Amino acid sequence: MKAVARKIRIGDVLVEEGYLSSQQLADALAEQKRTGKFLGEMLVEQELVTPEKILTALSKRLGVRGCQLRTGIMDPSLLDLIGQEEAVRLKALPMFRVRDTLTVAMAEPQSLPSIDRLREITGCSIRPVLAMENQILEFIRSCAGPATGMDSILDSLGDSDIEVVEGDEPAELAMTDLDRAVDDSPVVSLVNRVMLRAVKDGASDIHIEPDKKATRIRYRIDGVLRDLMRPPVGMHAAITSRVKVTGRMDIAEKRLPQEGRVRINADGREIDLRISSMPTVLGEKIVIRILDKARLKVRLEDLGFRREALESFLRMLRQPYGLVLVTGPTGSGKTTTLYSALGLIRSPEYNIVTVEDPVEYQLDLINQIQVKESIGMTFARALRSILRQDPDVIMVGEIRDEETARVAVQAALTGHLVLATLHTNDASGAISRLVNMGVEPYLLSGAVNGVVAQRLVRTVCTSCSGPYHPEPRVLKEAGIAEGKDPAFVRGTGCPNCHESGFAGRTGIYEVLELSPALRRLVQQGVSSHEMRDKWMEEGGRCLRQEGLALALAGKTSLEEVLGVTHSEGEVLSESVGRKLGGEPVAVEVG
Repeated sequence: MKAVARKIRIGDVLVEEGYLSSQQLADALAEQKRTGKFLGEMLVEQELVTPEKILTALSKRLGVRGCQLRTGIMDPSLLDLIGQEEAVRLKALPMFRVRDTLTVAMAEPQSLPSIDRLREITGCSIRPVLAMENQILEFIRSCAGPATGMDSILDSLGDSDIEVVEGDEPAELAMTDLDRAVDDSPVVSLVNRVMLRAVKDGASDIHIEPDKKATRIRYRIDGVLRDLMRPPVGMHAAITSRVKVTGRMDIAEKRLPQEGRVRINADGREIDLRISSMPTVLGEKIVIRILDKARLKVRLEDLGFRREALESFLRMLRQPYGLVLVTGPTGSGKTTTLYSALGLIRSPEYNIVTVEDPVEYQLDLINQIQVKESIGMTFARALRSILRQDPDVIMVGEIRDEETARVAVQAALTGHLVLATLHTNDASGAISRLVNMGVEPYLLSGAVNGVVAQRLVRTVCTSCSGPYHPEPRVLKEAGIAEGKDPAFVRGTGCPNCHESGFAGRTGIYEVLELSPALRRLVQQGVSSHEMRDKWMEEGGRCLRQEGLALALAGKTSLEEVLGVTHSEGEVLSESVGRKLGGEPVAVEVG
């Protein structure tokens, strides 16, 4: 970025770009001298130009991306990195940080001294974007202040069109049109609009957290939490009480955790909400999980499997009996993968039964059982009961203990296809985990069909994607040999992706199908490392390799892959590079 010798004047740029006439500029400057308002703000008020045109003209002249500031695309806590006084002096507002890169909205992004000062204060690489000065100063005040006005909060969230359909128990079914109460209660309107905004933006969770100065409301999009708004701290109790009422929870009990659920109509479709409350030192924290059936992908082809990996997984599912395991950390999409597998298998000819905690989505032709440990309905007990119900296919939401593991393995050995999840870092570690739980290796060698380990990575936003060259240290961490210069793609940030550069997520899958040689190793009780080495000798591809193939295909960034996978200590030689070839299957997940 080149330094500019003189300050760029908005009026001159608008005239040169043809958005404004010389006479209109002269009149506006005279009015500005009289009123003292910002020129850009005044031109917008007089409807001579739009904010978009101002940003377009200036960003074109400066060679940087423009950004319209709005609630939800920035993290207000980042203002503490530079302080309110310095932010006002530099006319700069930190928006969000990805690892060591800080994206900053600046009124003068061409000012190298300002960028150097921000780099010095924060210790981060600075990615400047252009924003209007009046917007920057307004957001600095709102981020630094203890509260935000209710009118501006509600205006920023848009309309409210939420209707409660049902509570947790059938006996409590009651149709309540929440819109009727909007005028009577600002809190009701706020909660409704927060839910609707989260649904429209494709969020998976809403977090309502108490703070010393304000209530922090955030939502998770594509696995990343983003600030939505910060109502006054005095409203926190009213907001949490309203959410608990919606979820049919006890609003008087604030000392113990609670759980609730509700079905709502939002944005023209039914959405299930799972609500959890937790007492903290500053007050109750609420998390609302959004289960949107419209966003549930139930076709395996839609999840992001590479073609060869998908074929291997399908072979496991087509076996008449055996145990198929799906592993990964919480939030890696294991349940979605199992639901997709059941969607492929389900048929009127089969008796399919699941035991889950919780039952996230209700599926046709499948009998789903909810675990309730408080009354003794555990995974193991439910699984034993299922075996007396003449099942063909069984899904176990999670193998947590030795008893459940043994019953699942025994069911797989006695003619049932059993699908289950397990918490391990990779596919080969699943076998060792079951052995550590007390299951004999000789039983596992005959019971397990295979294991799928998975992670979720964000996909590059197609609206702002472009080629880039990762830093040498990133290439080194990825195991890409020196001298190789493959083309990678990343998003630069735009309103469609909340300035993150990513839109949507896809899975990367490590599929370990047990061959005769691997079954012999399982029976011998070898370590997971020996299992992994043999599997890769047979042509297996680890999560890191699958992720690199996705990055090379331009579906995600290299940094995103490195952030969710472990290194195998390999250098990407020409042979490995060829091995990473292979077209992903329908990798974009809404």
